[in-house]
Amino acid sequence: MLRSMRWAKRSKTALRESEQALFGIVQGSVFPNLRRISLGEIESIGFPGVALGGFSVGEPKLLMHELLTDLSTLLPAEKPHYLMGVGTPVDIVLAVENGIDMFDCVLPTRNARNGFLYTWNGVIRIKNARFKNDERPLDEACGCPVCQRHSRAYLRHLFNAGEILSSILNTYHNLFFYFELMEKIREAVRRGELRTLSHQLVEIYGPVS
Repeated sequence: MLRSMRWAKRSKTALRESEQALFGIVQGSVFPNLRRISLGEIESIGFPGVALGGFSVGEPKLLMHELLTDLSTLLPAEKPHYLMGVGTPVDIVLAVENGIDMFDCVLPTRNARNGFLYTWNGVIRIKNARFKNDERPLDEACGCPVCQRHSRAYLRHLFNAGEILSSILNTYHNLFFYFELMEKIREAVRRGELRTLSHQLVEIYGPVS
């Protein structure tokens, strides 16, 4: 954590004349006291945004969310907050409840390539035999071109045949789902209904554990 703080100071100095919005990265593993010290150091350096790193690397998900809750009241309200490398639909909505604004994660694309597809009724593992003759769309509530044009049976065929089109279509669908998820989160924040959306996603995907 201390090494990361030294790098943060050097990075801020090196980028002094740039227009790039360099975020300071809060580290500290699973230790709340180190996370708080790290956040204090990042704030003292004076970055335009705060990133939270070192999460979703094997620690229990419940512990990650407990740490986010612990830090949420200390995050500067006037700056954007970026959670690095997270995550699932439930991880994202719970993090937003704790003040997180920005995310990045390989999950939608990596899972798409492995036939792991997100829908508003939960996850579909498209390789499963039960989809062999299923002519329904992947997700009847989804407006993406994949769901409008192709059946589960066809998507399963492409995946099991090793067709590159499988990765393309699955990736398109998962990214569309995530864009829609973020739209729903923004609308829920505007309406003051974020907790309701959070409960809905937990019902669909299950609680963190």
